[in-house]
Amino acid sequence: MDKQFAQVIVNNKASQVDKPFTYLIDGDLVGVVKEGMRVIVPFGIGNKMIKGIVIRIEDFFKEDYKLKRIIDVLDDKPLISKELIELSLWISKNYLSSYIDAFQPVLPPGDFKQVNTFVELINNSKIDIMKINEDEKKLLYVIENEKKILLEDLKKKCKIVNINKVLNSLEDMGIIETTIDIKTTVEKKYEKWVRFLVKDIPLIKVKELIGSRSPKQLEIGEYLYNIKETSLKSLIEELNTTLATIKALEKKGIIHIFNKEVNRDPIKNNIEYYKKHTLSNSQRKVFQRILDSINQNEEGNKFLIHGVTGSGKTEIYLQLVEEILKLGRDSIILVPEISLTPQTIERFVGRFGNKVAVLHSKLSQGERFDEWRRIKEGKVKIVVGARSAVFAPFNNLGLIIIDEEHETTYKSSQNPKYDAIEVAAKRCELEKAYLVMGSATPSIETYYNSLMGDITLLKLEERINNTTLPQVKVIDMRQELDNGNKSMFSKELYEAIEKNLINKKQIILFLNRRGFSTFVSCRKCGYVVKCNNCDISMTYHRNTNKLICHYCGVAINPPTICPVCKSNYIKYFGVGTEKVEEYARKLFPQSRIMRMDMDTTTKKGSYEKILDDMKKKNIDILIGTQMVSKGLDFKDVTLVGIIAADTTLNLPDFRSPERTFQLVTQVAGRAGRGDFEGKVILQTYSPEHYSIQYAKEHDYISYYNAEIALRKEFLYPPFINLISILIYGENNSKVASIAKEVYNIIINEIEGINKEDLFKYVIGPYPAPLERIKNNYRWQILIKVEGQYINSLRNIINRICILNTYNLNFDNIKFSIDINPNSIL
Repeated sequence: MDKQFAQVIVNNKASQVDKPFTYLIDGDLVGVVKEGMRVIVPFGIGNKMIKGIVIRIEDFFKEDYKLKRIIDVLDDKPLISKELIELSLWISKNYLSSYIDAFQPVLPPGDFKQVNTFVELINNSKIDIMKINEDEKKLLYVIENEKKILLEDLKKKCKIVNINKVLNSLEDMGIIETTIDIKTTVEKKYEKWVRFLVKDIPLIKVKELIGSRSPKQLEIGEYLYNIKETSLKSLIEELNTTLATIKALEKKGIIHIFNKEVNRDPIKNNIEYYKKHTLSNSQRKVFQRILDSINQNEEGNKFLIHGVTGSGKTEIYLQLVEEILKLGRDSIILVPEISLTPQTIERFVGRFGNKVAVLHSKLSQGERFDEWRRIKEGKVKIVVGARSAVFAPFNNLGLIIIDEEHETTYKSSQNPKYDAIEVAAKRCELEKAYLVMGSATPSIETYYNSLMGDITLLKLEERINNTTLPQVKVIDMRQELDNGNKSMFSKELYEAIEKNLINKKQIILFLNRRGFSTFVSCRKCGYVVKCNNCDISMTYHRNTNKLICHYCGVAINPPTICPVCKSNYIKYFGVGTEKVEEYARKLFPQSRIMRMDMDTTTKKGSYEKILDDMKKKNIDILIGTQMVSKGLDFKDVTLVGIIAADTTLNLPDFRSPERTFQLVTQVAGRAGRGDFEGKVILQTYSPEHYSIQYAKEHDYISYYNAEIALRKEFLYPPFINLISILIYGENNSKVASIAKEVYNIIINEIEGINKEDLFKYVIGPYPAPLERIKNNYRWQILIKVEGQYINSLRNIINRICILNTYNLNFDNIKFSIDINPNSIL
């Protein structure tokens, strides 16, 4: 074939060029350019040379006009697979995101324009001069001189037609290796290593060369004689020696100190082996049902394990991954919070060793790229990580596990606003892999879909070793106030903490609100200190003595005099984790107390340090936000105190009861996971609310039945799809005007669908519940739409808000479009 046609996405954010452009592939590039490779193309009127990525190659092109040619190809093999290309295109369509945004998660971390391909000689002993052709000899000559060379430079030096085919041939012979690396401010990481130089002589001869007057040098020589090479740092530590002694040995020609490239490894290397546990009867049934499906290549490849807290879901995950490994396939394990990653990593690395990689946002740019490359090159078979790990570049994916599937963190709040659970399901469909989700409190939508038969429902109804679920005692804080107790701890919670400390048991105190107090107000005139950029009350943080806006991050000094009425009756109201910590330290001065929230875990490794201290029983009381509510497994935690269950219950959002039930159930599940019975004390001002009552009884089914009836009555998911259109900008009147124009056009477009009752499902436009954030005024349009009309609505919104086919004046106006958002605040 003398020519082909490539669809190319160019790296340009402008909406006018947010589409694939067709380019001609001809000459030497036919058969060389492949889907997923980066190419150089001329773009725009001036034919500026820019980089793009090929998403499709076709043999025919219908249009009758002259095409521009692809100038060069930058890779010798695709950066992304065909399946991940299809997944990105689906994300773009499904979540109304731009092409470049939809492809960002599947590309190497960082800027894909900065990724380079290097060619390196790895085994010249395999070169057989009689079996290689002239082009291969020419290429090897250049590589041998350079040792490692940039592919672009190699092309310039060799000027070989079809250089990629020559490279592929040499790589197949095992003579060269091509790797990718990224140009960043992060350089490759090198360490000083020490290598034993003298070969093929007995140890006694080595000792003669060193001399008997240098006992430390003799010790080092003998050590390296046996192990050949080690890092300089570990040699100094292991033999309690000095750099000067090692350098003296180098001068004698016995050893050599050199720089060695090392991977930035985010996994600590002292993880103990995590032994395989025998499955209980109920675990075995669940495991076997999934395994049978995998072995029989069943079409229905989605499973939900609904298991009470402590029922042993993780051991099922581990044994499923082991089976997938036996089939030679790869596994992705998603956890909702970075705080859960260390504990999950310990279990998976403890079981599978160096087959595991890690992907999450706390990794440095260098670490993230190194991990991505290890996965891409097939050096690992398992990835553990947060939401974005769903895009791990495996070539033979067999299983995706989503632990705590109900968690809201699986939904991205940045473009593309994807739902990792939906993306995982789509990826499994594309790659014929299996999806296993697990939760003690499944999301209403997932549980509904399992009852409808779209997902296979599997149940674990008792804890491992038949330990009992903790008793939950609900305390009505209104009665505490009537009894004269104005503190944040009820009498019962105080006494339970005291008793637990005497018994040398650990305690978790949970409050889903960080900071010292929730707002600062004047008792005389009612003025509340709000953020000037956001119109939202600021939170007081005592450790920095600052008022901080949790939406834009601005920090100010707290006022001592009311700026409105000039009185000095300024007071701190509400309670945050910082205040709980201070109060607990006053009441229990002898106990070891640690706080775990966004403020105390900003430093790298801070999660791991707190969890490690908790595991080693160096902490008596752990105080935290929702980070402590899930997945954590400490055998000596026998008391959990929920300071205020109402923080999520009173939010103006249809998901508030669901979040409350999930949080209470999950945090309660941290208690009594070992040999001792657990107790939970739940403090609330709304003890009669159904979500509190069912959480108290650990009764998910009754809660689900109550919640699903309300969702059906008021038309919320899963019975309807929600689309949120947020219009924002710094000029409130212009934002309001554009919101009204967009609303009117949507209503006119809906007429074309011939579905009159859709009109009542378009709500707004109105100021968003959080009306101003970061100096931007926000207006909202909410659309409720049935499943059969969602694609039509997507197309309408795409034309109006993204492509702007009505030529509205969108200067200084932005849109945030969210399909089935987690929250409508």
